[in-house]
Parts: sequence; structure tokens; C-alpha cells
Amino acid sequence: MMGTRSTLFPLLAGALLGLMSACDAGDATKAAADAAATPRKCPAIADTPVKLAGGSFTMGEDDVYAEEGPVRETTVAGFWIDPHEVTNRQFAAFVQATGYVTIAEKPVDPKQFRVPVEQIPPDMLKAGSAVFTPPDFPSNNYADWWKYVPGANWKKPYGPAGADQVADEPVVHLAWDDMVAYAKWAGGRIPTEAEWEYAASAGQRSKNVQPKEANSWQGAFPNYNAESDGFKGVSPVGCYKPNSNGLYDMVGNVWEVTADFFKPGHNPGDRDNPKGPDEADAYDPLNPGMPSRTVKGGSYLCAPNYCQRYRPAARQGRDPGLGTSNVGFRLVYDRAPKA
Repeated sequence: MMGTRSTLFPLLAGALLGLMSACDAGDATKAAADAAATPRKCPAIADTPVKLAGGSFTMGEDDVYAEEGPVRETTVAGFWIDPHEVTNRQFAAFVQATGYVTIAEKPVDPKQFRVPVEQIPPDMLKAGSAVFTPPDFPSNNYADWWKYVPGANWKKPYGPAGADQVADEPVVHLAWDDMVAYAKWAGGRIPTEAEWEYAASAGQRSKNVQPKEANSWQGAFPNYNAESDGFKGVSPVGCYKPNSNGLYDMVGNVWEVTADFFKPGHNPGDRDNPKGPDEADAYDPLNPGMPSRTVKGGSYLCAPNYCQRYRPAARQGRDPGLGTSNVGFRLVYDRAPKA
């Protein structure tokens, strides 16, 4: 449902789980010990979009998750792309110029729940968003990690009692309509999945290996975060080396929303500038009944013992009506952006 939040109970029971899909267990303790002990430096980086010539690449991966295949040769036209995720600083400039108010800053319409008002917990009707909240104990129950927090939004990403947004961190807690509004103001658009994966792959095949240059989870997810890189959660843009296209954080840090509706698997015959399924054909098994958008690249919550989503081919469905604390976006442009 565009322009509002979809039913929050199914969302927290499905879409958020999808963003954290389980993987084969690994040796998280060793991964934490192997991680760099010195916190990374995060130099300031430019906002200037990077021009990518069009071309062909191998899209998808066929030996990790079924929804990532079949592998196909895919061609995209040239475009410009933001070198990093849209930051709080950039989004604040948009808000200051337009007075825009995000979905998470507005009260929830009780009609979204499709149950009598008296059955709805009062906090679920307050303006807010979904925040990752690590438990004090090992758990495989997503409900122990995700909380709907009244007052959480892009300005207060951890809720009213938490810290304010950090200027050069990716903006989070945005719904699809919030991202589209920013894109129109900035003169860009949300990338297709193929454009995003082409930019992220940078001429290399997507591989199911833990990347060294990505903000991911060090420790045993979800209750032990070693913070070996100095980041408990989202990191500022520019802390990790860019790929060979000069693009930062294409994997890890926060998931990135694409324009494609989500459906498990790729259409092998749709190879030339594909744009994914039509809305009517969209299907997210973790959030049935809602036409999800495709998100890419994994986030800081990916850990060796739980989630191997920090790869260009990784893809999940994401409910467009509500933001979370680990999802952001970047823009692409069909012509050279104005300086």
C-alpha cells in the first residue's frame, strides 16, 4: 500500500523477518576474532554521482538462495549513480527545502489493522518505526530483535530516548513514498534491481564469501556484537573501501531499496534492461498480500552465524509502507546531474 503504512502485525511477522533471513550456521566467534581490532577511519567523501557505461553482466547466483537465480546474462543501459547511500545530511536538506514529513512521523491509521480499534495496542497507533533491539540472550525468534518504537524516525533512528541522527550516516526509517519524494526533488530515481546489481558487481561475479570491506556483524548474532570495527550499528558512508566502480557500501551497512517489485527468482527471458515483475505478479512469501519492493546488499546485521546477504546478488522483499533501522537507498540518474 503506497502512501501509508501497511498492516504492522504482518509486517513485523514477515517482512522484517525477510530482511534477516536465516543462513547456515558458521563460526561467529572466529569471525569476530579475525576482524580488525582498530576502529576504521571514515574520511569525508564526495556526493558527486558516478557515471557508468552500459554493458552486460552475469546477474544472480544459483548456489546460495533459490530466489537469487536463475543466473542470466543481463544488459543495462548507461546511467549515473550516487557514490554512497543517501545520508541524513542530504535528506535533511530536502526536508528543509520542502517541509516534507515522512510516513514514520505520522500517526497510524487504525484501518490499516483491519481489526476493531480496541484490539490494537495503543503504541502501535503512534507515529514510529521498526528498530533492531538486540536481546540479552541467544534467540532464533525475530520478535526478540525487532520492536515497533513510537517516536522512531529518520531524525531519531533509535527512538525518542536514543541518539539523534548522524549527518553522514545513511538515512533510515523511510517508506517507499518518502524515497520517491526525495528522488523527485533531487532529480533522480530509485534504481532497478539490474542497475543496482550491475553497479555493485563491478565486473566481478557475486560470491558467497564474507566481505572484508563491508559493515557487517562481528560476533554471535543477535545478542553478542564484538564491534571489532568500532561500529555497533550503521556506519557513516566512506568508512569502507569502494568497489572498482568507486561506489561505497554496495554491500553491508544498510539494505538498499530498488524500484523492482519482488518475486522469488528471475525471469530468464527478461535480459535487456529488466524492470522486474508487474505489481500484479509481485509475490513475497514472507509478506503475502503485499506487493513488496526488492532490496539489495545486506546490512550491518549480517553475521556468519546467521545471514550471508552481503553480496551483490542477494535480494529480499521489503514492505514499502514502513521503514526500518537497517534499510536505506541511493539514487540513479538518466542524465548528468546538475552540479
